Amino acid sequence: MEEIKAAIEAAVPGAGVEIVPNPSPSGQHSLRLEPAHAVAVAKFLRDDAELQLDFLSNATGVDYLDKEIAEKVKVTRTVMKTVDDVETPVEETVEEARKRVEPGYLEAVYHLFSVAHKHGPVVLRMRTGNRSDRVELPSLTPIWRSAEFQEREIFDLFGIVFTGHPDLRRLLMWEGFKDHPMRRDYVEPDDFEYEPTAHDEVLARSEAHRARIEAQEGTGL
Repeated sequence: MEEIKAAIEAAVPGAGVEIVPNPSPSGQHSLRLEPAHAVAVAKFLRDDAELQLDFLSNATGVDYLDKEIAEKVKVTRTVMKTVDDVETPVEETVEEARKRVEPGYLEAVYHLFSVAHKHGPVVLRMRTGNRSDRVELPSLTPIWRSAEFQEREIFDLFGIVFTGHPDLRRLLMWEGFKDHPMRRDYVEPDDFEYEPTAHDEVLARSEAHRARIEAQEGTGL
């Protein structure tokens, strides 16, 4: 992985490639790409004579929620202390427990192989700015055509918007469907009125939803 990283940095100046270690028994480390250079890096990986990663076998999405982190911070503050019967300001350093929120993000993950050289996988990652209004990543479909439907699936289920994709639209859910079902905070709607094979749980949810709507209309809410 270090050799591939070095080859990328030599071929694409400023690529900003980072090795993401995998501590599991598989030891399948990956490379995180800066979105701004991702297409150039992908083209190099495909066209380089030694690597020739000509086959994209799989692309998928990952959702990372906002994370609350508790940490101790050293803080210097001034306190009043009595010294020789005189109130005197004294500086002291104490540890304070603080919490901060680390914004979540979405990731697109690609598994590459070389059919020509029979090696792989090489795993690539790209990360969005957040999970709300900065969810764009460059499409790798122009480099590996097999990414087309898989990026559409990621867009549909996770909400990553792939710029430069030739036909970015929903694949599994219908146009007009709200939200993205593979997000970790996705909440199923409770007003399903029809499924190809309706189940008791779905029907009960629909009836409860209808009762809530009728109650709200009755109270004028």
